[in-house]
Amino acid sequence: MTDFSHKPTLTGDLVVLRPVTEDDVPALLPLFEDEEITRLTGCHTHFDEPALRKWYGSRGAQDDRLDLAVVERATGRVVGEVVLNEWDEDNESCSFRVVFVPDAVGRGLGTEATRLIVDHGFEGLGLYRIHLEVYAFNPRARRAYEKAGFTAEGVLRGALLWEGERVDATVMSVLAPEWAAARADRVRQTAG
Repeated sequence: MTDFSHKPTLTGDLVVLRPVTEDDVPALLPLFEDEEITRLTGCHTHFDEPALRKWYGSRGAQDDRLDLAVVERATGRVVGEVVLNEWDEDNESCSFRVVFVPDAVGRGLGTEATRLIVDHGFEGLGLYRIHLEVYAFNPRARRAYEKAGFTAEGVLRGALLWEGERVDATVMSVLAPEWAAARADRVRQTAG
């Protein structure tokens, strides 16, 4: 396995995943300004545009994480981001994160973006395990992850303190052999 220094462009029917840059900040600002997205992601930090420009401008130089912009093919508009991070080289695993601007949800873009990046993680990077956490107040995301092939492993009780309430987080993962079997099933279904 190599590190995440190579920043690929991955193309699907609905979306293109490409390296994120500071020029994407105006399109991604709603991710940081929308109260519901902030809640669903459990983000307590406020980011201003200059800080975001610095952050996204530095992503291309990182070899321990892969940050890609999600571009809707029909419009050419940046609608979200996908990230592979928390890379554990010794155990061939990493964490996964995906988030979309509010008006891009519910159109299948996230499902395809997830499949593209997870496929790259297993096929392109040689990972064995990709994991994530989803908060209990985000059942839609959990269903989307299950649909993509992730399996619940356990619950981190009270993992998030949100507005005075403790919220559980479910740890989910998908393993390379499971992903390969599910991919083969998808290929058979489309061919049949």
